[in-house]
Amino acid sequence: MNTEPTKPWPALWALVLGFFMILVDSTIVSIANPAIMRDLDADITEVIWVTSAYLLAYAVPLLVTGRLGDRFGPKRIYLIGLVVFTLSSLWCGLSDSIEMLILARVVQGLGAALMTPQTMAVITRIFAPQKRGAAMAIWGATAGVATLVGPILGGVLVDGFGWEWIFIVNVPVGIVGFILAWRLVPNLTTHSHRFDWLGVILSAVGMFLLVFGIQEGEKYDWGTIVGPITVWGLIIAGIVILVAFVVWQHFNRAEPLLPLGLFRDRNFSVANIGITLVGVAITALPLPLAFFYQVARGLTPTQAALMLVPMAVAVIVLAPVVGRLMGKVPAKWIAFTGFVIITISLAMYSFMLSPDVPLALLLIPSALLGIGQSGIWSPLASSATYSLPPQQAGAGSGVYNTTRQVGSVLGSAAIAALISSRLAANLPGFSASAAESAGGGQALPAAIAGPFTDAMSQSLWLSTAAFAVAAIVVLFFEKPKKNVTWVGTGSTAAVDLESAK
Repeated sequence: MNTEPTKPWPALWALVLGFFMILVDSTIVSIANPAIMRDLDADITEVIWVTSAYLLAYAVPLLVTGRLGDRFGPKRIYLIGLVVFTLSSLWCGLSDSIEMLILARVVQGLGAALMTPQTMAVITRIFAPQKRGAAMAIWGATAGVATLVGPILGGVLVDGFGWEWIFIVNVPVGIVGFILAWRLVPNLTTHSHRFDWLGVILSAVGMFLLVFGIQEGEKYDWGTIVGPITVWGLIIAGIVILVAFVVWQHFNRAEPLLPLGLFRDRNFSVANIGITLVGVAITALPLPLAFFYQVARGLTPTQAALMLVPMAVAVIVLAPVVGRLMGKVPAKWIAFTGFVIITISLAMYSFMLSPDVPLALLLIPSALLGIGQSGIWSPLASSATYSLPPQQAGAGSGVYNTTRQVGSVLGSAAIAALISSRLAANLPGFSASAAESAGGGQALPAAIAGPFTDAMSQSLWLSTAAFAVAAIVVLFFEKPKKNVTWVGTGSTAAVDLESAK
């Protein structure tokens, strides 16, 4: 096999820039929702669709786009996705109606779906296994930091320039990212495949129905949408179609979209369960804290976002340390320790939140949360891909990123339902919609702030439970099988595909 010699670290940094931008856009919008509602004269349901549309368009195609990278080359698909993402970001910033913004976010999500699997696939193919842990530490730290930087950057941009700039800022970043990726990411060998069009249709339709049903369940009170169509009907139909997809993958001996043999690797299966739980927890985590800081305590978006700075700092500082540990300490113990620390930090948040708690004290669980996060991303990603042969890198990364996004959708739906139910129990008549438009420098009256804070504190237990379960799940990791033989040294390492089969 002819493999283009490449320097893997510059290629990694070029990809990390685009990956960071994608993940920031998954969280940056939440803090801008009140401003978008006011400027575009939207209601709460419409503004939630600004995020939901992005998540749907991001999650649904991931299995397909991972395979596209295998077929046409990860660099080519990544660059196409980056162009789509950058242009649609400009479209978002120039939108003058909520409908236009939602449509632009759909296109932006499609661009993100094209890019994401390629980043992980390229890392798998250009780094030798013994160096992949450090590379995945950077990739994982990017994911962790991006989820934290999103609200911080969003608060600064909304307060200083307006909500449009949370999207427009992507344009210069996208241009720089395109130039770097064009110059530094290698043109890796493609694999000639027959494309599984039936698998594409089944996976896309099944994912859409499942995700749409979960996202819209609370809006329709988990009942009828229109005529005989119900929320649960959509969810069940989505599950049935996805089961049919799996059955088809089993019987399709020619070229399945999802090689079920991937799941014979126990570490791949465990990592996918773990990252699904992380997706649930990470997506559910910011909303109760944002409501507490902005509504109960009356902080501005920027002030509320700055309460998360210790998390981001801890992840940035500890990411290189985790990278060095990856080759010396079993991944399961790094991940287990990280999940336990996160669980403790969230429990601290839940017990400490009160209308009069000194804000400085809340920086302690914030820092602990960052310390824990630094230890979960790279062990999960590295364990998922370590034993995959390069010709399955696209499919494997597509599955991994799909499960993360499905977890995010589940977390988004679950936290919305949980916050609504906790507010109803603790503070009847005060809805999440009312909370969305409150805050921004005016704290709630004491009689309301207490019950409201209790509702947010109780809602944090969703993320706490998900992280606690993930701590147990990662204990099932086993020592990776070294079934991939790499030849060459240093930055020009290549892979022997025959020994990888």
